[in-house]
Amino acid sequence: MSDEKPKCPDVAIDKPAEQAFCSFFRRIEEKAADTVRLFERAGGDYYTAHGDDALFVAEFVFKTPSVIKYWGGDAKTNGIPYVSISKLNSISLMRDLLLVKQKRVEIWENDGKNSKTFSLGKWASPGNLGALEDLLFANNNQIMSSPVVLAVKPGVKNEQKIIGLAYTDAATMHVIGVSEFVDNDTFSNFESILIQLSVKECIIPDDDSSYEGRKLKAILDRCGIVVTSRKRSSFDTKDVEQDLNRLLAGEINVSALPEYEMSQAMGAVASLLKYLQLLNDDSNFGQYRLENYDLSQYMRLDAAAMKALNLMPTGTEGSNKTMSLFGLLNQTRTSQGARLLAQWLKQPLMNLTEIETRQNLVESFAQDTEFRQSIQDECLKKFPDLHRIGKKFIRGKANLQDVLRVYQVVIMLPALLETLNNHEGEYRWLLEEMYTEKLKEYSTGLQRFQEMVETTIDIAAAENHEYIIKADFDEQLQVTKVAKDRLEKQLVPEAERVADDLGVEYEKKLKLEQHSQYGWHLRLTKADAAKIRGKREYIELTTNKSGSLFTTSKLKRLSGDIDELRAKYDELQVNLVKEIIGITAGYFPVFERLNQLIAHMDVIISLAHIAVYAPEKFVRPKLYPKGESDLILKGSRHPCLEVQDGVSFISNNVEMSRESSKFQIITGPNMGGKSTYIRQIGVIVLLAQIGAFVPCTEATLPLFDAVLCRVGASDSQLKGVSTFMAEMLETASILKAATPNSLIIIDELGRGTSTYDGFGLAWAISEHIGEQIGSFCLFATHFHELTAISEKMCSVKNLHVKAKTDSKSITLLYKVEEGICDQSFGIHVAELAAFPEAVVRLAKRKADELEDFSAPHEMEKKLAKFSNEEIEAGNQLIQGFLDEYKGAMNSSGVAEGMEEWDLEAKKVLNGLKSKYEAAVEENGFLREIVANM
Repeated sequence: MSDEKPKCPDVAIDKPAEQAFCSFFRRIEEKAADTVRLFERAGGDYYTAHGDDALFVAEFVFKTPSVIKYWGGDAKTNGIPYVSISKLNSISLMRDLLLVKQKRVEIWENDGKNSKTFSLGKWASPGNLGALEDLLFANNNQIMSSPVVLAVKPGVKNEQKIIGLAYTDAATMHVIGVSEFVDNDTFSNFESILIQLSVKECIIPDDDSSYEGRKLKAILDRCGIVVTSRKRSSFDTKDVEQDLNRLLAGEINVSALPEYEMSQAMGAVASLLKYLQLLNDDSNFGQYRLENYDLSQYMRLDAAAMKALNLMPTGTEGSNKTMSLFGLLNQTRTSQGARLLAQWLKQPLMNLTEIETRQNLVESFAQDTEFRQSIQDECLKKFPDLHRIGKKFIRGKANLQDVLRVYQVVIMLPALLETLNNHEGEYRWLLEEMYTEKLKEYSTGLQRFQEMVETTIDIAAAENHEYIIKADFDEQLQVTKVAKDRLEKQLVPEAERVADDLGVEYEKKLKLEQHSQYGWHLRLTKADAAKIRGKREYIELTTNKSGSLFTTSKLKRLSGDIDELRAKYDELQVNLVKEIIGITAGYFPVFERLNQLIAHMDVIISLAHIAVYAPEKFVRPKLYPKGESDLILKGSRHPCLEVQDGVSFISNNVEMSRESSKFQIITGPNMGGKSTYIRQIGVIVLLAQIGAFVPCTEATLPLFDAVLCRVGASDSQLKGVSTFMAEMLETASILKAATPNSLIIIDELGRGTSTYDGFGLAWAISEHIGEQIGSFCLFATHFHELTAISEKMCSVKNLHVKAKTDSKSITLLYKVEEGICDQSFGIHVAELAAFPEAVVRLAKRKADELEDFSAPHEMEKKLAKFSNEEIEAGNQLIQGFLDEYKGAMNSSGVAEGMEEWDLEAKKVLNGLKSKYEAAVEENGFLREIVANM
């Protein structure tokens, strides 16, 4: 939204029309809660929102309820609240609703016959922007990621859960992707594919009663994806064959393709095609291709990993783009490059050869700064989004200006090729294979297109923002242009005559200009504006900040005649323009491939830029196949935190050995760096598998098939999910999805329930991961007792973050070292937070009473030597002691909290101590307990 305070346009409507609209508004069908309705007014000059939508717009756009007005009464008499919004603010609002807030938008339009009634004209959803795309991105606003809409059809086969899905990405290539796979009870594979594809909206069967339906909705909600329910009949496949045959390019019948055998996926395709209404637009016919999406080609990420690793911006970063990994890495110069980077971050590779290819490319650009900057600034910076332009050609909405934008790309290619050819680095052969050879092929293939443009379009006129066919291309065009040029030559002499008449200097104080509304006219500076006042030969048009705009009779006539000739020229060239646009559209398969190549180069160079310009340079990690290496990082850092102002980041070494330390338990104080430490390892693993360099001084890693996280769950009370339930759902998904080649990151599991239950669950989960799954795991916890699990499992290693304390302060060192943290620092942190002294004292007293930080297994060993009879006798003595103490204090008449309480308690305890001293001394079990107190 604009920082400038928006204003409400005036609504031009009389009282009868107001009453009629109120009657109409109360009759229309109730909308979904996630939908905002806008009513188009004055042909789209402004819009109105009514009812709850008006309240929402007042709060979100205008930041005040004072803009709300009422029709058909007032707030007390059941009037309908409304707000008017200018076109510019409406577009900004719609863009934010669809791309950020994940809401749907409906535009209701007047039918032109009855000004009192409206009908639904356009609608859009986060995954289907098509109807509003031209409006939303008219000013070249870019979308960071593609709006993917996905349809899913769950089923059961041989007692296994089968997921069939279909998706398409309206913002990039015309692809209908399909996939069908077996999933587990928690649908973890389905969740991974949602993350990998950056799905914005998901179509599911309308079945809230089934387990599958409820589970799918819960996952979609956790991933922040808009849910669209459709009747089960929309997933019927009876027409899907003929529908796909019309949409797909090529002559092969879809029934001959292996994807057609995926029955569940074809049901999802049927629903997807109906929802997007692809068959209603003839321009879609023959434009799509069908492809099978292989889930296993990419590392799996869950929604919690997306959040824990800060992969994508959340909208709360403000101007600090480097708080997310995407914001840090995004040094791309093109919008297609930015989209591809977002895709790579969600699709880390599993193919070692592909990763090493990317690493080689990154290294070649990182080693040569001049080479890298030359391509970034001289080529990529000027490169438009060819896919966005291509969609205009396919829809028949392109013009000569779009043809020239594409032409500008073609004439840039030789300079880019020359820069690539001049590079003499180690990986020159790879640059030739990946970029140079393909660019040569595209440049050759587009040579005839370049010749056509240069032969037919007046490129010189385009420099003055006039987009026309060359006059010598047609005899009638030539005659019209000669006449127009003759008239235009008379403009300057008329302007010079006026300057002489007014006694001002032409082109300094008097200027000849052209305006879409006023045509050719003259502008006089404000200081000299009085010179035309009272002179009938000068026709004043308007006055603005730049001066006074006026014309003369002759200038007005010339301008009108020129406009008529220009209109005639446009009319004469219409058929030629259509032909040129049609020919250009035929080249777009080549332009699409060129667009993808430029996006790939843009992302590689962006990764190289970050590797070089980080506070400490990134290094190329050594990667090995799954299961063939330990994880060793030297001087590892968190890439986002180290670039923040005022941060001096403390690096840490990491060593996770499959045999002795693949499960690591990290203890230590709050704010001491535990969470940062485990997250930065996850970030480094992800960066390595997208082919990027990593923030370390040395790095060796195996390929991981998944990064799965359980961190910082929060209440979702509106959805009926508590902190603890959220923890358990996420953890259950991890336990189902993890393999020995996964990386699991767990931060503070078990805090949402009682200490005993939480610790029991943390122990059981740790034991299951370590012994049954065998994953690499980083477990940050305040359950210090959990460190005892290292004695049971040889693969567990205990680490702690260092801190120093004295009686008054705590110093956090942010260094991770081997061993167990021997104390809790919670009360020290409370002191830093300026808790009242009385609260701190009480906390220390209770901590002393309740907490013993020596390892509990050692006490268990010492007590194991006593017989059950001796332990039972000791317990009876303890119970007797407590009962007598309680009875004596109850009969003392002193209430707890009175000044005499402590004195009376001490007196009773001394008496009981004398009474029980001999019995305690005779019982070995009690002697051991007293000795360790």
